[in-house]
Amino acid sequence: MIVSRSVKALRKRERALAELVDRVPSHIWRLTADGEPIFFNEQMIDYLGRDIADLRLPGMSRLDAMIEMAIHPDDAAGFRGALHHCFATGESFSTRYRLRRYDGVYRWMSSRADSIHDRHGRISQWYGLCHDIDDQVHAEEALQRSERHLQRLIDALPVHICSWTPAGELSYVSRRYMQELGLSKANFEEFARAAQELVHPEDSPEVQRRAAHCIRAGEPFTMRYRRRGPNGMFHWTEGRFEPLRDRNGAIVEWYGLSIDVEDQVRVQEALSLAQQNFARASQAASLAELSASIAHEISQPLAAVISSSDVSLRWLSAEPPNIERAQKAVERISASAHSAVEVVGRIRALFKRSEASRDYAALDSVVREARDLMAEEAMRRRVRMDIELERDLPPIAFDRVQVQQVLINLIRNGLEAMDSAGDDRVLHIRARRATDTVQIEISDRGPGVEFPDRIFEPFFTTKGQGMGMGLAISRSIVESHGGRLSVEQADPHGAKFVFTLPVEVEQAAHA
Repeated sequence: MIVSRSVKALRKRERALAELVDRVPSHIWRLTADGEPIFFNEQMIDYLGRDIADLRLPGMSRLDAMIEMAIHPDDAAGFRGALHHCFATGESFSTRYRLRRYDGVYRWMSSRADSIHDRHGRISQWYGLCHDIDDQVHAEEALQRSERHLQRLIDALPVHICSWTPAGELSYVSRRYMQELGLSKANFEEFARAAQELVHPEDSPEVQRRAAHCIRAGEPFTMRYRRRGPNGMFHWTEGRFEPLRDRNGAIVEWYGLSIDVEDQVRVQEALSLAQQNFARASQAASLAELSASIAHEISQPLAAVISSSDVSLRWLSAEPPNIERAQKAVERISASAHSAVEVVGRIRALFKRSEASRDYAALDSVVREARDLMAEEAMRRRVRMDIELERDLPPIAFDRVQVQQVLINLIRNGLEAMDSAGDDRVLHIRARRATDTVQIEISDRGPGVEFPDRIFEPFFTTKGQGMGMGLAISRSIVESHGGRLSVEQADPHGAKFVFTLPVEVEQAAHA
C-alpha cells in the first residue's frame, strides 16, 4: 500500500515535470552521446512542425537531416561544425543561428547544450535549450546601423570631436581629430600631449587654466585660441566643452568639439579695422567741417575788428587827431567783438547736453549692453571681461546714448592697454551705490597711465593713431550729468577709470 502511494506520487511529479518542460517558452531537446535526437518538447515540435520528429533524408543521419531542413543555409555549416566539435571533445555547445519555423519563416535563435556523464565518466546524453532572440537581434542590427550612420556623420563633419570621463580619461576621439594629431588610436597621454603641442605657445597657458577650472567647477568651456594646422600655420580655433549630467546632476561624461574659425576671425578683424578707419575718417571729416564752420562764422566779425582797428589808428594818427571818428571806429570794434562772442556762444551751445533726452533708469542694463557690444573685440584681443553689478541700483537721470558712449570708450581703452600684457588679461567692470551717486569702475591690467594729470586734456594722446578727444569728450559728458571722471592706479597694476553719476534726492527717496 505504501509502495503504491509512492509510485503514484512519483508518477504525478513526472507528469508535472513533463508538463513544465512542454510549457516552458523555450525549445528543449535531448540527444544521445553520438548525436541522435531522442526528445523535443512541445514548444519545439509546434515551432518546427509535427512531422519533424520523423524526418529522414537518404544518406544522412536524422540530426544532419534536421539541420539540413531547419537551419538557414548560411548558418547550417557553422552549426553542424560546432555541434560535431562538441561531440568529439565534450565541450559545451553555444551558438546563434536562424531556425526555420513550420511556415517557412526564419527566426534567430540562441542555443546552448551540455553533456551528462554516467558513473564511469562517459557522456551518456546531451541536453540542449534554445530560445527565440529574433527581436533582440533585429534591435541590435538597428542599433549598429544607427551607430554606423552616426559614425559616418561624425567623420564627415568638418569639426574635431572628443569625449572624456569625469575622471579625465579619454573615451572617444573622432577620426578626423586623430588624423590631424597624427595618432593611429585613441590614447589619453598621446592625445593630451599632441593636442597641447598644437596650441600656440601664447594661448596654451590660458587654455589649460580655463579648461582645468571648468572641469573642477563643472562649468561649460568656450574659448578661442590659435592651433597649428597640418600645413604648419596657426589657425584660430574655437573650442567648446559641455558636461552631460544624470538625473541627480552628477557629470557622467564631457563632450567637446573644436571648430576652425580662421576665416571668421579674419573677416571680423577686417571689419573691425574698416570700422576703426571709418570712425577715424568720420572724426577727421567732422573735425575739418567743424573747423571750417567755426573759421567761417568767426572770420567776419574778426575781419571787422581788424578793419575798424586800422581806421581808428588812422584817425588817431591824423594831425590833428580826429577823436570823434576814432571813437566811432572803436564802437564798431566793440560791436564786432560782441558778435564774435555770440558766434562762439552759439558753437558752444551745439555741444551742450540737453536734459530733455535724459530718462530715469537703472544703470545696470546700459553697462551690460556696453559689455556685449565690446565682447567680440575682447575675444579677439584675448581679454576676459568680468562684470560686477550691485543689486538694486537706484534709478538716475542720464542720456542713455551718451553714457554708453563713455562706457564703450573706457572699455576700448582698457582692452587696447592690455595688448602688450601677458596671459593676465582681465578687464573688470563694477557698478555700485555710493553715498549720493552711482559709481562705475573700469580697471585693466595694462601698464597704467603715464600722464594722469594730462590724460583728459583735449588733443593729448598716448596712442599712435589717436586724436586725443575720447577721454576729453567722456569727461565733458560725465560732468554735464553732474558727475566726475577720474583715473587712478589699479591693484595690482594697470589703470582704473572711475566715474560717478548723481542720484537725485527725490528719486532716491522712491528707490
